[in-house]
Amino acid sequence: MKHRRAVITQRGLLPALFALLLTLGGAALAADPPAAQYPGYPSETPAHFVPATDSYDYVRREVMIPMRDGVKLRTIILIPKGATHAGIVLTRTPYDARELTSHTPSGHLGPMLEGYDNVTDVIVEDHYIRVVQDVRGKYGSGGDYVMNRPVHGPLNPTPVDDATDTYDTIDWLVKNIPESNGKVGTIGISYDGFEPLMALVHPHPALKVSVPMNPMVDGWMGDDWFHNGAFREQNMSYIYEQTASRDNSIKWWTNYHDEYDLFMHYGSAGALGQAYGMQQLGFWNKLLAHPAYDAFWRDQAVDKLLAAQPLTVPVMLVHSLWDQEDIYGALAVYRAIKPKDTTGQMVKLVMGPWHHGQEIGDGSALGAIRFGSDTGRYFREHILRPFLAQYLKDGAPKADLAPVTAFQTGSDRWQRLERWPLACEHGCPGSSRPLYLEPGRKLGFSAPTTGAAFDAYVSDPAHPVPFRARPIQPIGYDHGLTWSQWLVDDQREASGRTDVLTYTSDVLTAPLTISGAPDVHLVASTSGTDSDWVVKLIDVYPDQVAAQPELGGYQLAVAMDIFRGRYREGFDHPVPLAANQPLAYRFALPAANHVFLPGHRIMVQVQSSWFPLYDRNPQTFVPNIFLARPADYQPATQRVYHAPGEASYIALPVVGS
Repeated sequence: MKHRRAVITQRGLLPALFALLLTLGGAALAADPPAAQYPGYPSETPAHFVPATDSYDYVRREVMIPMRDGVKLRTIILIPKGATHAGIVLTRTPYDARELTSHTPSGHLGPMLEGYDNVTDVIVEDHYIRVVQDVRGKYGSGGDYVMNRPVHGPLNPTPVDDATDTYDTIDWLVKNIPESNGKVGTIGISYDGFEPLMALVHPHPALKVSVPMNPMVDGWMGDDWFHNGAFREQNMSYIYEQTASRDNSIKWWTNYHDEYDLFMHYGSAGALGQAYGMQQLGFWNKLLAHPAYDAFWRDQAVDKLLAAQPLTVPVMLVHSLWDQEDIYGALAVYRAIKPKDTTGQMVKLVMGPWHHGQEIGDGSALGAIRFGSDTGRYFREHILRPFLAQYLKDGAPKADLAPVTAFQTGSDRWQRLERWPLACEHGCPGSSRPLYLEPGRKLGFSAPTTGAAFDAYVSDPAHPVPFRARPIQPIGYDHGLTWSQWLVDDQREASGRTDVLTYTSDVLTAPLTISGAPDVHLVASTSGTDSDWVVKLIDVYPDQVAAQPELGGYQLAVAMDIFRGRYREGFDHPVPLAANQPLAYRFALPAANHVFLPGHRIMVQVQSSWFPLYDRNPQTFVPNIFLARPADYQPATQRVYHAPGEASYIALPVVGS
């Protein structure tokens, strides 16, 4: 190198300067020169390509529909070729309207719609006009995104919300799609199921029917963010991706294969959020500021909102009995609006043996549990199809649907019911049958009179009970992930732990049918000053099942949930628990419509953590668990009582016996 530098010096500066100029000019040469420098050599990409779609069986339009405040929302319209006087099926989504209408590029409408939220067979076969729209602030739509944007009022000072956006969208659609008959139905699952509910607030006259499936309704009481005060920690990845960017391009990341290890590493949800920079996210900051059920949550609970609205649009609420995400919302709305249905024709309820959204896919099985038929297809063909047709098709007959159509698990059959729950609730005569926790880890229908007063275990936050077998997968529906099945996981994984109490009945000699929400009456104490209580109602299969050997001894959870002890005296104000004092806790489990068959047994499990689905309770009272410090997490001795006058039991909504 030293020799070559000397040669340049001896030969003069001109060659070196030339080389330098070439180097400095490289950046300019890399840029595209003006086209005029190369006449006759145009770009091979046209300024605007027009696909040849003569062979397509649909027409696709992409429009920007203006809202009343001037914001425009990207809307995809798919019209069957030759359509006239066709009904419109609308879905509003935060999950990319373009992607949801381009599943498999094809000249046929069916493959384009196959996938999430599209109930493709009904839409295509009944020749509806399909409309999917990005909600404001997401993907191709303008405006600002707010998670489940509240209606105009104390929580939303702007004049626009999802109700007004739906109204303005429908108004544009019926005025600008000449192929339609002016009738619109709105449908969706989960967040997209929240949107058909918002459409019921001051609805557009052209809205003829609403089908909310597995809707997000009350994020604190029992849908996505909390259950009875316990925070759904695994949903942090959803919050991160959904709110960090308009197009969900900023992805959650992890350095761990097992989600259990990820959440244990950071300790509290607040510490994990801080490490991931989530303090930049508006919705995350709202969660941190509102850990209790205050006005922030009450004022945006959709069931409470609709309870104050007139009922003018027919509604079909669709509920999944094993909905691993939004198991609270549909039935909460049903309780809120059914009393307004004076004719008995405006509100329909459907309950199926599904995970979240499974009703639009194959419903023949969930995990290891088989149902003897494709229950999803039955729903779409015999329930949803005639219901939509009645309101969206000109001259269609009235659908022959019962007020409630429910699948009964155990017997595996559909039922036409006049009401839900079938069992009487809330203290009416014969409303429930108490199933008592007994000494010796037994279950029975007679209150205990003798024996040990309680059973005990140590709950250690350093070793929380996993909510399913490890390694625990992230939330998701990608190939290989089993998130959708966790509610039907075999509960033997928990029943073998020393920090889980297990109570089992004798073998049943006759069927026992329940139809409603089991009600937990737990008498328990903790040596700490706060505690979580997880209660599971389980159907235990016979030791051997000839037709399906893998179900031998299977412990199938029929209903289970968590309760954060600090809210024992009221969800709106946490209070410390009196240490080592038996206290009464009462809370409802998710609804069940199930037959415990002869040869099966009933089991109840009680534990104090369900990790990492829910954040750990420190078991030391702190004002805000999101901000708990490592030293706050302490082991506690838990006692569950089954003594006279202090009996723990589950009130079962028994019917027929």
